[in-house]
Amino acid sequence: MSVPSITEPRLDSVACASPAGLHRMAYWEWGDPDNDRVLLCVHGLTRTGRDFDLLAQALQHDYRVVCPDVVGRGRSDWLINPAGYVVPQYVADMVTLIARLAPARLDWVGTSMGGLIGLGLAGAAVASPLMRPGRDAWGLGGAPDIPWGRMVFNDIGPALNLDGLARIGAYVGQDLRFASFQQAVDYVQSVSQGFGPHDAAGWAALTEHVFHEQDGQWVKHYDLRIAQPFALQTPEAMTAAEALLWQAWDHLPMPVLVVRGAQSDLLLADTAQQMIRRNPHARCVEFQGVGHAPTLRADEQVAAVREFLLAP
Repeated sequence: MSVPSITEPRLDSVACASPAGLHRMAYWEWGDPDNDRVLLCVHGLTRTGRDFDLLAQALQHDYRVVCPDVVGRGRSDWLINPAGYVVPQYVADMVTLIARLAPARLDWVGTSMGGLIGLGLAGAAVASPLMRPGRDAWGLGGAPDIPWGRMVFNDIGPALNLDGLARIGAYVGQDLRFASFQQAVDYVQSVSQGFGPHDAAGWAALTEHVFHEQDGQWVKHYDLRIAQPFALQTPEAMTAAEALLWQAWDHLPMPVLVVRGAQSDLLLADTAQQMIRRNPHARCVEFQGVGHAPTLRADEQVAAVREFLLAP
């Protein structure tokens, strides 16, 4: 029996752990909840799982599509200690979510930060059997044996351009308040030119889940303290992290698609080419007129990702 299309996702949550205690991570879900073929879509630094609405609608008959709000964003809890707003904590949260979903096959779409989380998770999963031979997959020891299918890295890679990082860092922690939703839309459009061209409805859709109304004003729908660990990155720490990410990238065994905005200031063309050279399972598609990052809302972007994920 075919599953009917839905235009609004289901909202659920999972309890995750940090050194400070438990927190709730919300996730949006499309498609048949009994489908054990899962597509996990993870958003960028200040965004939410609702960024993937159009992609999820296009794939809901093929997957159980799950789009979490990473902790500190959207409908998820905020962390007690902002030092936890880092990739290792996000990876741990995704492990908890994947254990809840128990997929027979897991595909991944990660935009910007979501791609780094996926790379960290896949790298840990690849290394785990070497470090912990013979450990049970979902039992009392070891990292989960994640049944990877395919991965999509949306405008992200192991090496990040510092100019692009500085541009993002300039606005992440700003406490801005707007008197109307349209003013919030105008602001999102002003700092997100890299998203490429969108009509008025598109910009409204890209705003409605990252701003919310509070006491008559429209404020950012994320914990502004996510900027704190972002600002504390030293050149030495970034160099060490880049080396680890390249090591993980080089050993990814699954088919990989790198999606790049042709004018991206975060994933440079040279880096994307190096990614393809270093991993024989990877290929790249670029979209003209787009920077950081393709929103996966345009028909050609959705089609490219869908074609890759559903290829034999």
